[in-house]
Amino acid sequence: MNLKAEEVDTSEKRKAYKVGVVGCRQHGLTYASAFADAGFKVICVDSNPSVVKGISKGNVPLGNRDAETKLRQLVRAEQIVATSDLKQAVIESDVVLLAVSPKVSIKKTLDYTEVEGISKQVGATLQSGSLVVYVGVATFGLTGGLVRETLENMSGLKVGENFGLAYNAIQNVKNLGDQELIVAADDKASLNAASIVFGSITKREVKKILGLKMVELATLFAAVKRDTEVALANELAIFCENAGVDYSEILALLNGEGTSPTISEEENRKETYMLLESAENLNIKLRLPTLARQINEDMIRHATNLVHDAMRNNAKTLRRARIAFLGAIKSGSAVAAFMELLETKGAKVNVYDPQSSLNKEEESTQKMKHTLNETVEDADCLVVLGEQEVKRLNLKKLNALMRSPAALIDLAGSVEPRKAEEAGFTYRGLGRGAWKK
Repeated sequence: MNLKAEEVDTSEKRKAYKVGVVGCRQHGLTYASAFADAGFKVICVDSNPSVVKGISKGNVPLGNRDAETKLRQLVRAEQIVATSDLKQAVIESDVVLLAVSPKVSIKKTLDYTEVEGISKQVGATLQSGSLVVYVGVATFGLTGGLVRETLENMSGLKVGENFGLAYNAIQNVKNLGDQELIVAADDKASLNAASIVFGSITKREVKKILGLKMVELATLFAAVKRDTEVALANELAIFCENAGVDYSEILALLNGEGTSPTISEEENRKETYMLLESAENLNIKLRLPTLARQINEDMIRHATNLVHDAMRNNAKTLRRARIAFLGAIKSGSAVAAFMELLETKGAKVNVYDPQSSLNKEEESTQKMKHTLNETVEDADCLVVLGEQEVKRLNLKKLNALMRSPAALIDLAGSVEPRKAEEAGFTYRGLGRGAWKK
């Protein structure tokens, strides 16, 4: 907690310090890689044995091949080690990052069980002089409330006197080194230590804010603003589909000043529900964020309707249809829910993610395929999830491998409708009303 900038101003000096990252899924691993790359020894802690095993082998799907390669290199260099022994990891670590967040239940309420449980375990073995930084998604008052109280009660230590407690707010977990990072704390000692530690992993400035609640709220506000902008884009995209107008062409007329439609509503989902809960605790009802959430979550059903409409145009039904997905599908995501909805309607799904480096032994489901041709062969419909995946696609060759007539559903706005139709596809896309012209 009494760290001085000159003690970690080189990679060589940072080797003397250990950073424990508690919760090593994609979010936590992004931090782990950033700190290890900066020279710190990193201990990744996760209660799931399969996650620990995957990290130890350097085989974790991060949705980005460069990030996966970097992780493997850091594991091989022993800059990152993985364990399920939380107690020992906390004892050894000078800095402990809590990369866990409240979960949103099926009833759309927040569950703090994991955050409280992890805080108790960390507090039980917390060493005097350590710095704890909450890097998960925080509700208003979470870091200085539940997290602080639990750590102090379990350790018998006091924030600002015996250990440091800070919060790091980021808008994008990718490329931490290129971001202006924000750290917040309620006391100057914690704030100073956190700013020095995080300053060592970014090329840009670290913005220091004295006041945890202010930064927690600012982070929630920013996420809800994005969520509302996406909701408006989704509404206008549906309008364009029915009007036979291309939404992307309208954005071009506006010099790109606008938001693209998407079914990936989980991007700001948790933060929005956190703000809504905080508002409810203050007896306030936030109408616009509530409506935006509903609109964005309804896009899963809308995407299903696009598939159904294209299949019906081809005189086919979803029942027994073979549908190929091109792009990354994260467990628990909106895209995963969309895929599951199609399966409940009788479709059989295959997935190809060109950014994943998983090999056959690590394949988690039979749906995952290793080549695009294998994925689309005899498929009735191709669903495109990302922009990067279509740059080198030969649409005519893909169409020849599929069951004719074949459909193409563009959820990324990356396929030119005219080219898809010239290749023989029945085209549908978010906001792309081309088929109604």
